[in-house]
Amino acid sequence: MNSTTNSAALNPLAQQETQDWLEKAVIGLNLCPFAKSVHVNKCLRYVVSTATTPEDLLKELAHELLALNRADPEEIETTLLIHPLVLTDFLDYNDFLGAADALVEDLELDGELQIASFHPQYQFGGTQIDDISNYTNRSPYPTLHLLRESSIERATETMADTDAIYEANMATLEKLGLDGWKALGLKA
Repeated sequence: MNSTTNSAALNPLAQQETQDWLEKAVIGLNLCPFAKSVHVNKCLRYVVSTATTPEDLLKELAHELLALNRADPEEIETTLLIHPLVLTDFLDYNDFLGAADALVEDLELDGELQIASFHPQYQFGGTQIDDISNYTNRSPYPTLHLLRESSIERATETMADTDAIYEANMATLEKLGLDGWKALGLKA
């Protein structure tokens, strides 16, 4: 489906750069072994938000969570809510994630949907800003990835050791290095 809302027409660059990141980094480097099938089967919905405040983004997030929950998984398996105009500072974004998770609970979607987080300045606790491990969650724009819990369960059932994904990602990124990441030609 790779569908796009009207807001994406307002900022096609954000969607295109996010799709490039998905294809070159997430799928190309196999950072998420489950992403390729969703992309190939065109069951990924891209939504570029025009929200300029966290409050507006939270409203849009509620709309997208409900829409994903109602959608046929064969048509829309997952949603990337890209928000280039709000929460561009990583600490503000990180603070917002608590409200996003609370929203999932308020909508009674806990156990049905979850949110994964990506940001151009993503930094894991205990790492330096330029540590290559941060790039597993660095996207061109602040992005909330809305996922179905059932999809995660199905995907993890096919793997003997899901911790191996993290370990493989670290090995891939260490081998690639910052220069290799930059050579991918990605914004981030």
